[in-house]
Amino acid sequence: PFGEDGTIQGILEYLAIPYTHSGVLASALAMNKEQAKKIAKSVGIPVAESKVVNRFAIQNKHPMKPPYVVKPVNEGSSFGVVIVHEGQSHPPQVIGSSDWKYGDTVMVERYVHGRELTCAVMGDVALGVCEIIPTGHSFYDYDSKYVAGGSKHECPAKISPNIYQKIQTLALKAHQAIGCRGVSRSDFRYDDRHSENGEIVWLEINTQPGMTPTSLVPEIAAQAGHSFGDLLSWMVEDASCLR
Repeated sequence: PFGEDGTIQGILEYLAIPYTHSGVLASALAMNKEQAKKIAKSVGIPVAESKVVNRFAIQNKHPMKPPYVVKPVNEGSSFGVVIVHEGQSHPPQVIGSSDWKYGDTVMVERYVHGRELTCAVMGDVALGVCEIIPTGHSFYDYDSKYVAGGSKHECPAKISPNIYQKIQTLALKAHQAIGCRGVSRSDFRYDDRHSENGEIVWLEINTQPGMTPTSLVPEIAAQAGHSFGDLLSWMVEDASCLR
């Protein structure tokens, strides 16, 4: 919030200062998981079934059959994400507790088994697809994203060429449908347990993907032949062209 949800972008627009990445509307849409999924679904991008509810409404009864995921509607970096596993007798108590600090509106989404894949888009070009393998974590949470050694990145992902190309196509379609500019990164789940074609589900789009030493976009860009310096230069020049 504030940095990625259109707020700082609106301030920069008012001050007529060029800035990198997506504009006000695309930033706000992408940060709102419910609205982003509606737009993605409208252009044929596969998404998981979900519903938006008040967190206090799910304290005593499952809002859908487990397994499912509860996540804040407006958050990033996996803050507040809770996985409810099959066989769990009741919803996680933390969601209705006073310790919860991510707002009263949450999204409940069908849990999609499988592999965690991500694809970066640079301008109007989909770069490579990378598989994320959390190390010592049950899913790609905050620590597995930002702590060194928290996850392993398989770049390029070891998947069939047709699945690889399909994910690239979907990432570019999401980038364009939501109105992103500059660099974005779309996250997917790919369930290939029963067949190679399996199920591909788009999870979300990141309009301000990380640029830390453990981040994915610099690594994906490097696989495509763009050094970190080249990537940053392209981002600044792309933003400057919008003046």
